[in-house]
Amino acid sequence: MEISVDRGRCLGAGMCALTAPEVFDQDTAGGRVLLLTAEPPADRATAIRRAAYVCPSGAIRVTDETRVV
Repeated sequence: MEISVDRGRCLGAGMCALTAPEVFDQDTAGGRVLLLTAEPPADRATAIRRAAYVCPSGAIRVTDETRVV
C-alpha cells in the first residue's frame, strides 16, 4: 500500500485524522493533512482507504496492487 497526500489540495476538514488517527493528523497552522507514517500497519488498510474516500478535497491517494482510491 502506498499513501500520498496533496497538502496544497487539502481543505483542513479533518476527516482523515478522525478516520485513521494512527496514520493522519492535521498541522496546527492551517489544519492541513499530515501523513504520520508512509508504512502503516496492515490492519489499518480499511481505515486508510476509508479516509481517502471521505476526504472532501481528494487530497489523499492510496495505491495498492489491485486499485487506486
